[in-house]
Amino acid sequence: MISGTIRKITGPAVIAQGMLGARMYDIVKVGPEELVGEIIRLEADTAFIQVYEETYGLQIGQPVVSTGKPLAVELGPGLLNGVFDGIQRPLAAIKEKTGNFISRGVAALALDRQRQWDWSPQVNAGDSVKGGMVLGTVQEFRFRHKILAPPEVSGVVRQVNPAGSYTVADPLVVLEDGVELTMVQRWPVRRPRPVKEKLDPDTPFLTGTRILDVLFPVAAGGNAAIPGPFGAGKTVTQQALAKWSNADIVVYVGCGERGNEMADVLMEFPELEDPRTGEPLMHRTVLLANTSNMPVAAREASIYVGVTLAEYFRDQGYAVALMADSTSRWAEALREISSRLEEMPAEEGYPPYLSSRLAAFYERAGLVTTLADERGAVSVVGAVSPAGGDMSEPVTQSTLRITGAFWRLDAALAYRRHFPAINWTGSYSLYLPLLEEWYRQNLEPDYPEMRDTLGRLLQQEASLQEMVQLVGPDALQDQDRLIIELGRIIREDFLQQDAFHENDAYCSLEKAQGIMQMILSFHRQAAEALKKRGVPIDDLIQQPAVGKIARARFIPEDRFPAYRNEVLGEIAAAFGPQSGD
Repeated sequence: MISGTIRKITGPAVIAQGMLGARMYDIVKVGPEELVGEIIRLEADTAFIQVYEETYGLQIGQPVVSTGKPLAVELGPGLLNGVFDGIQRPLAAIKEKTGNFISRGVAALALDRQRQWDWSPQVNAGDSVKGGMVLGTVQEFRFRHKILAPPEVSGVVRQVNPAGSYTVADPLVVLEDGVELTMVQRWPVRRPRPVKEKLDPDTPFLTGTRILDVLFPVAAGGNAAIPGPFGAGKTVTQQALAKWSNADIVVYVGCGERGNEMADVLMEFPELEDPRTGEPLMHRTVLLANTSNMPVAAREASIYVGVTLAEYFRDQGYAVALMADSTSRWAEALREISSRLEEMPAEEGYPPYLSSRLAAFYERAGLVTTLADERGAVSVVGAVSPAGGDMSEPVTQSTLRITGAFWRLDAALAYRRHFPAINWTGSYSLYLPLLEEWYRQNLEPDYPEMRDTLGRLLQQEASLQEMVQLVGPDALQDQDRLIIELGRIIREDFLQQDAFHENDAYCSLEKAQGIMQMILSFHRQAAEALKKRGVPIDDLIQQPAVGKIARARFIPEDRFPAYRNEVLGEIAAAFGPQSGD
């Protein structure tokens, strides 16, 4: 065991001497209270340590002891419905030990060693075991939790415990070489878990939000960023994705958020109902809470803890959604630690390696073939909080170069009560070509063309609005006034979505496609009536069908197909040849 002494203390950074033989990213115990820290730089026998707890009270000369192991998380049954801090200490267990506030040096195992789980084995004596193989299952709420062999383990099974109740620490499978396998395994958070193959994304990560699923989709196993100023709706959007997306498991990382906002998350999530099962949403959710008043070192680690938990569930063959709120606070922690280490700063004081660290995080998303030959995915959605809403600041620009989908939130839309406040002219998705085949096979064959037409109409309306501000609406030709009206319909009746309405909070792709069909049918037939028969523009935009399009998003999913057909019929009848007579 390598031990040294404290030479210097600078905020959360501690410099220790006499640490010859220590390794990068080893976990160390600092001072008599054994505060948890991590070695982030080595120079000869001097170690630079970021401490995950407050360092007040530490003194020069106090001991520093290396554990010889990197920061790792416990993986196994008991993660779901759990609330942990940034280094995976369970907050409920800590509260029992120290009360409502986390005391320095407190330690608690992430997984309960007393709770018993009903084990169902899937291997027998004499079977060959390799890394990632499913050894058996336990039932965790409605979730079938697969017990995996650790990735580096292989051998022949000598003994298997029969079906029954066991704790996570009980040996369940014993190999010929004496290795005992339990329900729990540890994995270093900074090292991606291995996979057999990384696949090209080919299915959408469906969110239930029309503007995202239709105009700016992200693929299952893809990554997306939600940049926006304070109050624009980043956290609410991520919470909506957690509830309504087609992910099997949700990992939500509150990284450096305000304490009252994180408290709201911790209070609201247990009250949310899972629309799939009717049970609490927390039964398929893991929460990591690391608020802005907690030590910055733990904030920096929380992102890696979250993505490692997501990879563990991915390795079981599930689709996982990782919500990181927010990566800007994580980058601020990097900046503070870098300045304590007296590193050369780059733009706005951030360390030069900011972009590479962001890329390493987002690139852990992916659609993969697991070591057990199953198909799993981690989809990462990271919130970005640029200071003052400045989208040119380094974190936003670095994220812009990395992520495949960019959902820009606009404070002006939020002030106008347009939610979700996603700016359709400043957002983009690089996944559209990859998903086109899926759309054609699972929706109408012309769905991609309908989506492109909708986007063009929004762009034309935005250009015309600039002209309206100069010359007024009365100077526009009738064709342009029709585009203005269509833009209003798309914005108010399609892009807006009421998160508190029972029928509009979630919108399937089939329903979104139906609303698009109504809008584009009205556009096509109104433009023809205007051009060929000279129908007055005011008569066109006052048709009863326009009001029915506006009500379409509030129609329940089961009644929507009949409603769509009715409205399409009314549009065809209203713009038939007789309307121009």
